[in-house]
Amino acid sequence: MMVGMPSLTRAEATARAATVTVTGYDIALDLTGGGDTFRSRTVLTFGAEPGSATFVELEPATLLSATLNGEPLDPSALADERLTLTGLGDANELVVEGEMRYSNTGEGLHRFTDPADDRVYLYGHMFLDGARRIFPCFDQPDLKAPVTLSVTAPDGWLVAANGMPDGEVVDGRWRFAATKPLATYFVSLIAGPYHARTGEHDGIPLALYCRQALAEHLDEQAEELFTVTRQCLDRYHEIFDVRYPFGHYGQAFVPEFNFGAMENPGLVVFRDEFIYRSAVTDGQREQRAAVVAHEMAHQWFGDLVTMAWWDDLWLNESFAEYLGTRITAEATRFTETWTTFAMHRKAWGLRADQRPSTHPVAPSDVDDTALALLNFDGISYAKGAAVLRQLVAYVGDKAFLAGLNEHFAAHAYGNATLADLLGAVSRASGRDLSAWAEVWLRRAQPNTLRAEVERTDDGRYARVTLVQTAPDDYPTLRPHKLCLGLYDHTDGTVTRRRLVEVDVDPEVDGARTEVPELAGEPVADLLLVNDGDLTYAKIRLDEASAAAVPKILPLLDDSLTRAVIWGAVLDAVIDGERPVAELVTLVLAALPVEREVVVAEDVLGMTRALVDHYPAPEARPAALELLAQACGRLVAVAEPGGSLQLAGVRGLIATTTDTVRLNAWLDGEDVPEGVAVDADLRWMIVYRLVVLGAVGPERIEAELAADRSAFGEQAAARCRAAVPDAEAKARAWELIINDPGASNRILDATAQGFWQPEQLDLLTPYAERYFAEIPGMLERRTGMSGERVAVSAYPSLMVAARTRELAADLLATPGVPSILRRVVMDGDDDVRRALRARQDR
Repeated sequence: MMVGMPSLTRAEATARAATVTVTGYDIALDLTGGGDTFRSRTVLTFGAEPGSATFVELEPATLLSATLNGEPLDPSALADERLTLTGLGDANELVVEGEMRYSNTGEGLHRFTDPADDRVYLYGHMFLDGARRIFPCFDQPDLKAPVTLSVTAPDGWLVAANGMPDGEVVDGRWRFAATKPLATYFVSLIAGPYHARTGEHDGIPLALYCRQALAEHLDEQAEELFTVTRQCLDRYHEIFDVRYPFGHYGQAFVPEFNFGAMENPGLVVFRDEFIYRSAVTDGQREQRAAVVAHEMAHQWFGDLVTMAWWDDLWLNESFAEYLGTRITAEATRFTETWTTFAMHRKAWGLRADQRPSTHPVAPSDVDDTALALLNFDGISYAKGAAVLRQLVAYVGDKAFLAGLNEHFAAHAYGNATLADLLGAVSRASGRDLSAWAEVWLRRAQPNTLRAEVERTDDGRYARVTLVQTAPDDYPTLRPHKLCLGLYDHTDGTVTRRRLVEVDVDPEVDGARTEVPELAGEPVADLLLVNDGDLTYAKIRLDEASAAAVPKILPLLDDSLTRAVIWGAVLDAVIDGERPVAELVTLVLAALPVEREVVVAEDVLGMTRALVDHYPAPEARPAALELLAQACGRLVAVAEPGGSLQLAGVRGLIATTTDTVRLNAWLDGEDVPEGVAVDADLRWMIVYRLVVLGAVGPERIEAELAADRSAFGEQAAARCRAAVPDAEAKARAWELIINDPGASNRILDATAQGFWQPEQLDLLTPYAERYFAEIPGMLERRTGMSGERVAVSAYPSLMVAARTRELAADLLATPGVPSILRRVVMDGDDDVRRALRARQDR
């Protein structure tokens, strides 16, 4: 995303919205010229207070002409990506022609040349404030207007956009009907020799698009994608009074996309890794279905009703995250998405919420668009969704949905705020939600919930008390509606004996809520706080329950229950309360009998990250070997060709040091039955061998010659950066810091491969260089592309006091940009935690 210069402030947006009413954009693009630019002509009509002045955002390579109400504008009216407009009338017409630059950052109009066949593909991505790179605009969410688009494209190209096609293509000119009112950041298009599959459901035209190099894979997967799309549309139509409001429903899978997807009305855009070219797990297919459902939720939350300003981002992302998870579980074959949410998404939210950069779900201090960009994180998505799940438990599902439908009816094709939405749900439920919203939406950081248990001499509960705590700097206690589960281990099985609903109300009980229903109940082997995962909090098990986890966890039938327990265990390790060695031992016991692939994948991923950072360097190899043993056992017992086997194989590749086995697999020897060493698995093996120093540049280039694809180029970039050689590291670092010509995805892949726990001696000098040189990189490469690279390149593996000193020095430098400040604050927090874990052991 391009963050404009200067950022639009809330005060400027408020003043402009009070002055301007936008009536339409008529945009004509000519993509036939070649070179690094394209031609853009826009007629922008708007009303204003007579005699007033305002500005539009515009970032041309060359401004060819600009007229306001028929009068030419002086070229000096364009400065700092703003075109000043003065002497406005009741009705105004701005006409701008310019040469605009293509992008290689996933922002504006991104241009990609496919290495597989040299075909060129374009897609537009206006988020967050990148529309100015294609057309002049009032680039703020509360100045919505219809958009009419026409595109002149080379022969053989396909063009699709937000609007419905309008007439035949004549002389390469594609025309699209005027859209419903859209916020500028939703305007989009694709153009190029895209492959298309079309369909129809319930009167809605459907389409899928991808590069020609992925055409055969899309054809294989089209029915699954269309099925998920139809199922989700039907379920949304069941719960919402307003049908899908934007005519056709296209879904384009495009290269080098920064997000997972973007909810452009009529033309949802996804990263094209979702068109699988190699074997994938059911967890990955579930993720894709959930992203489809998430983006579809945005058609109501964000597209139909749009936030007035970026402080209400939660009205977009929290609702889409919640509904995407819910609708996938209710409408598709992927019924365990709440397990995935608990295991993966909620853990992301909890981690983000405990960083120095934490913020409320609905912050009140988003003063400009640069700050707004920073809030697209685990808090706005996952924490917000978890809080919404708690809200549903609090008011009831019927009232919740009634409130949403009232909200849509009141604000369709317009804008709304936190107060608007909460008012609708309050009226529907008969409950004043102002106090609830204050503690849940306006205040940061999570609570911790733990059970305090007193026993009688004959093995019964004398007293069970739920204790709620909060960090000293964020002392808010919250109401929680949750369940306690009592689990017994007998004769090699585990059963849930009882489920007790509890209302935690700090206004009544303070920090301690007694559970009288359990007095006299026989003590359970495991007492699980937040069974069912209804609330958002850090969970700690009582001492006896924690001790019972290794024997109980592998025997539990319910995947969500296992996810809640794993979440508590992993979080305690992240906080340094439990040692990594204990976690690895639990993984060795429980992973080989895990039945839900998402649980296996996430446990392996999170444990591997902790093993790379928390143990002392001399202890890491033993921990990694135990993880490799766990993966090997999973591979041995899993169904051949199934998702769990594939997850185990991937985990084994990432953790083993057995280079003989890995080389044999590359040669097709001794491969487990059911495993296909396909293109993506080959790159995983080569990457691990490169890290271990077992193969070098010649093997990387040989693999790339056999896989001359976009994904192959990215994998090769990651491998080149991982070569344990001083010259290779120097080349990779130069690319990361100083190469503006490299695409967003190649840069990120290089940064991901650079830091390796096995290569710390070689990498030590780059910790100093990061803090000295990353500010310059972020001056040359702004927005999400720059932020992603800065995060991936952070020296978090250099767990040393010196790394923290360097971070502190940079943060103390005047004028540190907000993006860099956040990256460094959060990276430093990771190093702080790892240092503490090492010192505590």
